[in-house]
Amino acid sequence: MAIRLITKDPDPILRKIAKQVTKFDERLHRLLDDMAETMYDANGVGLAAPQVAISKRVIVIDTGDGLIECVNPEIIEKKGEQFGPEGCLSIPGINGDVRRAQYVKVRAQNRFGEEIEIEGEDLLARAFQHEIDHLNGVLFTDLAEQIYHGNVER
Repeated sequence: MAIRLITKDPDPILRKIAKQVTKFDERLHRLLDDMAETMYDANGVGLAAPQVAISKRVIVIDTGDGLIECVNPEIIEKKGEQFGPEGCLSIPGINGDVRRAQYVKVRAQNRFGEEIEIEGEDLLARAFQHEIDHLNGVLFTDLAEQIYHGNVER
């Protein structure tokens, strides 16, 4: 495992639609392991492969209940609404208030290519939406209704 460099905005890879994963091999396993280690090292709750300069549809999330790995994730159901602050490891020092679904159901594959479904509410739902947005070239600042730099609203 290795800690990878986190790609920062405005790197163009953050604005590209990531490619579907078709090979579930040792390279993918190493990427997932490295992404988890990188996320934990940076004190993040989620990380998408484009954030480590890899244009693949891969995310990792840990909101405090253990590591979730998703390959080719898609949101198949949304309910409710929440509004609150977000930040991003690729946009340090910037936070913003973003409106998201309160609940999501995600269909994905695990590291071995097996289909999985995961439901999330509150912070986990927010993390899924944020990380899957990364796979589609969308940053939270595109959706934020208010942006804050440090403690100062701008």
